[in-house]
Amino acid sequence: MQNLEHKTFEAIQAELEFIGYYNLPNQNTEKIKRYAEKITKKDIVIIGIGGSSLGPSAIYEFLKYKKDFKKKLHLLESTDPLSLKYKIDRLDLDNSLFVVISKSGGTIETISILKYILTKISLQKENFVLITEDDSKLKAFGDTHNLDSFIIPKNVGGRFSVFSPVGLLPLALVGVDIDKLLLGAKEVRDSFFNKSDYYQKLMPKALLFSSLIDTQNINCLFSYSETLREFNRWYVQIWGESLGKKQPQTEKNIGLTPIGLVGPVDQHSFLQLIVEGFRDKTVTFIKIKDFGNDKKIGDISLKNLEALDNINGLEFSKLINMQCDSIINSLRDLKEIPIDILELERIDEQNIGKLMFYFELLTSIVGKILNVNTYNQPGVEDGKIILKKMLAKI
Repeated sequence: MQNLEHKTFEAIQAELEFIGYYNLPNQNTEKIKRYAEKITKKDIVIIGIGGSSLGPSAIYEFLKYKKDFKKKLHLLESTDPLSLKYKIDRLDLDNSLFVVISKSGGTIETISILKYILTKISLQKENFVLITEDDSKLKAFGDTHNLDSFIIPKNVGGRFSVFSPVGLLPLALVGVDIDKLLLGAKEVRDSFFNKSDYYQKLMPKALLFSSLIDTQNINCLFSYSETLREFNRWYVQIWGESLGKKQPQTEKNIGLTPIGLVGPVDQHSFLQLIVEGFRDKTVTFIKIKDFGNDKKIGDISLKNLEALDNINGLEFSKLINMQCDSIINSLRDLKEIPIDILELERIDEQNIGKLMFYFELLTSIVGKILNVNTYNQPGVEDGKIILKKMLAKI
């Protein structure tokens, strides 16, 4: 096991030279901040899908419960006509900045929505900004129309791009402190590569998950806060799309299936399956130590409900963490379901930066142990090819 750990760490170190997301925490953010400071429009609208929308949405939704953002972040990520109509009808188009994000520059969902928006408003520098690769057709389109563009490095994959302009630009536009975000990511990065605290947390966890690939290969992320609901969506993509692969040396189809749960709501739905269903699951709990909110249960007695008077005056933040702890202890008692616990100190940029880089690193480490290409998605590409052939017949 020690030999595997050593080889894995060496392989991850080698990736520093050609996998770009590892070095994003060290980037200069001045250009992004200067652009964000001059934008006065109140609605920031991402046109993008997958890695182009899930990362910034996860961070914005985590922070918005505590931050008094003067601007709002909106997502146009689906070609569902009902969703598009509902969202666009509620936008002040004259007061909206559309952030068009496509790494390849030819994402069909993104370009189709862009085309629709352009039937509603004119293509002006004040209304649109692009995030794409420097040699994409979308970049060429932007240059033709004198639009501002921000570049996604070629060696940064879409689902690992949250700390690139993909995440930083729209988040800076709504008022997120992107330097603190990167500071959290850098703390995890440096600690891991210095074989310090986060190395001790990440490496054993990655080795455990990899060892359970044929038995307990369903990974449930149980986040005990509504602020993490969108983070769970991001986790499902980075875990599923990165690790669900065919092993090149064996041609064996493998994968670790991600499931995102939010407590305490999903105690009343999915928990039953974890406790008494097949023993094919691991569970990671995420808790928030300090919600920064002291709202309490009313100190009143209700007729026929006097048995619950013991909760009177209890802070909701304490209640939700007690609910989490009760489930943790119940699963510990079973001793058949591997569990681990992540605790965020508070709801702020630095902590969500830590959490997201933690999961990016964990994904890379597990992928290396399983000997799969963590950064491609051939199963997705096949569907894109088929769709293009279908559209060519129209």
